[in-house]
Amino acid sequence: MTALGPVTLGHYLALGAVLFALSVIGIFLNRKNLIVLLMAIELMLLAVNTNFIAFSHFLGQMDGQVFVFFILTVAAAEAAIGLAILVVLFRNRSTINVEDLDELKG
Repeated sequence: MTALGPVTLGHYLALGAVLFALSVIGIFLNRKNLIVLLMAIELMLLAVNTNFIAFSHFLGQMDGQVFVFFILTVAAAEAAIGLAILVVLFRNRSTINVEDLDELKG
């Protein structure tokens, strides 16, 4: 059995590009379900985080890892607030379809 070779920066960047492309496709193809849209946005953030970590590792600096820490913190807060808003919307409107949530009232 032979080794596949070392994992290079290009491999990590390709993985980040694939994750980012999947999230963009998920956003454009599914515009009905709000939960799937939030999941696609989170996947987009993870793709960016993968690139930050890869550059940080291959450049030998900690800057990218610090950015990832802050991005994950903001993403966790965003997910918590987004899901809380979804629960309130579902209780008031009995749906989470984006097309049914086209007007906001104060």
